[in-house]
Amino acid sequence: MFDGPGFPKSLDEELFNLWLEQGRQSKMGYKYLLIVWDEYESAYRPVYIERRDEIEPHKIERTSHGRERLVAGYDLYSESRII
Repeated sequence: MFDGPGFPKSLDEELFNLWLEQGRQSKMGYKYLLIVWDEYESAYRPVYIERRDEIEPHKIERTSHGRERLVAGYDLYSESRII
């Protein structure tokens, strides 16, 4: 997953599925999974959010300090890509 020139490295499909499952099982009521690339760690990390309007700050973060970059966003239940 995330293979190609527009991505820093590929993401293991099993890890992605684990992140989806963890978000669904959380008691926090998350609805979306954001995939963020951490430049310092050279790794992807999951960010869970409850509402779509919470995505915008993650887009802004990318430009403000450059350490993290929002790569994609998914609906936890339909698994459709929203970003």
